[in-house]
Amino acid sequence: MLRTEITNHWPVLLLVAAGVGVLWTAAVLSKYVRLMLNIIRDTPRPPLMGPLDYERVEGRSVWFRAFDGTLLRGMVLSPELWRRRLTPSAPGPDEPTDEAWLSRHARGVIIFCHEFGSDRYSCARYCRALLEAGFDVFSFDFRSQGASGALPGYQPRLWCTNHEVADVLGALAVVQAQLEAQGLQQRLGLFGVSRGGAAALLAAGAAGRRTPLGAVLADGAFSNDILLETMMKKWVHIFARVRFLYENHPPAFWRFLRWLVLQLAQVRFGCTFLSVRRGMRQLRQPVFLIHGQKDSYIQAEQTAVLHGLAGTPRYLWLVAEARHNQSVLVDAERYASRTLAFFEKHLAGGAAPETHVAEAWRADVQAFLAWPGRSASVPAEKATRDYVGEDHRVLRRAGGTAAIAAVPEVPEPLPQSAKRPVAARTGGQ
Repeated sequence: MLRTEITNHWPVLLLVAAGVGVLWTAAVLSKYVRLMLNIIRDTPRPPLMGPLDYERVEGRSVWFRAFDGTLLRGMVLSPELWRRRLTPSAPGPDEPTDEAWLSRHARGVIIFCHEFGSDRYSCARYCRALLEAGFDVFSFDFRSQGASGALPGYQPRLWCTNHEVADVLGALAVVQAQLEAQGLQQRLGLFGVSRGGAAALLAAGAAGRRTPLGAVLADGAFSNDILLETMMKKWVHIFARVRFLYENHPPAFWRFLRWLVLQLAQVRFGCTFLSVRRGMRQLRQPVFLIHGQKDSYIQAEQTAVLHGLAGTPRYLWLVAEARHNQSVLVDAERYASRTLAFFEKHLAGGAAPETHVAEAWRADVQAFLAWPGRSASVPAEKATRDYVGEDHRVLRRAGGTAAIAAVPEVPEPLPQSAKRPVAARTGGQ
């Protein structure tokens, strides 16, 4: 009897089953979407640690506009000003005047993009070696941070959006215009940290060939979509009640959920959450990526994926024992020598980029710059596909380990006592 009823009414039963499946899927998605929108809204920056570790040096003030018209505050630190550590009220013989605020004999201009929760003064932590070697550093406050203006209705978060990219493009435009006005060589580089690093990579791709950008360095950078998917899996694991369900979602589910969350977040927060992963394919400049291997906030494997998508020359350095934004503290001398040598090779055009590097670190720099920047055993497309669509372990097997193993390490030229980390705080995200 039951079999007969099922046979006679199977279309109705099929529709009922389909309806239940749709409602269940909608309920699951609704719960996950609400959770992830709250995470995007409330994700805090990494905790600060210890006292301020760098000297706040006031540079020559520059006001400029982002690409959307927001008024931003910047400053220029010249090598001479850095040496004197004085206010810019009394220019030295090689310092710029008020009308010409770039140094006449600088070896290039580095635009510094600070981390979330910090300000333009944090360039003193990361750019010391560049200033001492003769580069100008143009540092600015992102909108709604430091002394810069705010965009009504927009609250900056640790996620990189179209607004931060507009800020970096504005900085590129004003520095390029000043170089042309002073008749100086067009030697421009970008240096960003964490969210600032993501914005620098995206701006470099958006600027294209119209801007004479020679090199891009990003420390602790990330891609919104990769980071969001990592957080989704982490928090669903914590809050989901039925373990069988969250452990057996197919890869397509996570890709769709990630897309849905970002689309809804764009409407809710009034901005576009851009993908550095996709933007890496537009880069034409040499790229140097740095990340701490013990970063529990943004896993180093994410940087390995971005490195695999970059063109050549490309460089990847995963700093042992370093947490988020702390590579510059954990391995300070190597950090200074490698960042300096990278910009000297690809920006200043030096035949011997290790010239201004301390003698004890020249062997390390020569070996690092000779690295071809490839991981032949891991195609970039495969590493990205496996990461975005599969479990986190897949990246460790396919994209992370091979890329990490390709980075050469030169025997330590200094005694261990010289490498002791400095007590410091991180400047944000």
